[in-house]
Amino acid sequence: MARELIIEATDLSKTYGTNGQKVEALRGVDFRVASGEMVAIMGPSGCGKTTMLNCLSGLDDFNGGDVKIAGTSLRDMNDNQKTEYRAKRMGFIFQAYNLLPVLSAVENVELPLLVSGVRSGEARKRAIAALDQVGLGERMKNRPAELSGGQRQRVTVARSLVNNPAIVWADEPTGALDSESAATIMDLMCRLNKENGQTFVVVTHAMEVGERADYIVRMRDGRIEAAASYAPIRSLVAIG
Repeated sequence: MARELIIEATDLSKTYGTNGQKVEALRGVDFRVASGEMVAIMGPSGCGKTTMLNCLSGLDDFNGGDVKIAGTSLRDMNDNQKTEYRAKRMGFIFQAYNLLPVLSAVENVELPLLVSGVRSGEARKRAIAALDQVGLGERMKNRPAELSGGQRQRVTVARSLVNNPAIVWADEPTGALDSESAATIMDLMCRLNKENGQTFVVVTHAMEVGERADYIVRMRDGRIEAAASYAPIRSLVAIG
């Protein structure tokens, strides 16, 4: 049975103005993802991968075309509506972690819930559950400086999951990690994708990351060149 589309971009275009010149970052991109899929976006630096992720998720505006998330058009939303929509339905994982150094792991994870108005007791309960899910329940009181790079990224994953999002956007989620930590993060993301049915869109340079996805979308010069399907072996190793 075919799954419903959760992401649908049609004729998507994005132009930047740089030093009086226009740079076409996206040129008429058509892109579709079914609910529950894991998709990797790959291509050389400057090809438009991160720009596309930002436009698809509503972090950045686009100049032409449209993006629909679960049938809802981002083009029709103002900035406040996009912010609220992201907070309720999306999670984000970035290479730089974006954790606040003065906060503990659990405080970093619960922060998005507190900002969106969730009561403190409920936010803490959900943050602890998210950290347990990524195998860091015992380190919830540690600050980022007391954690390894892989552990910090797992805190970031927990934060991306704490609002139970339909879609998780990941921009180079393993880019700052050693190969062992990167493999652990990918094992974790694949397990969550399989167990929770959440949709993952991953921007990456690493083929070993791309090959874990259901399919790879290759970009060049602001356009999608090709898509290749994979039958990944998803190692469900224990996250310790």
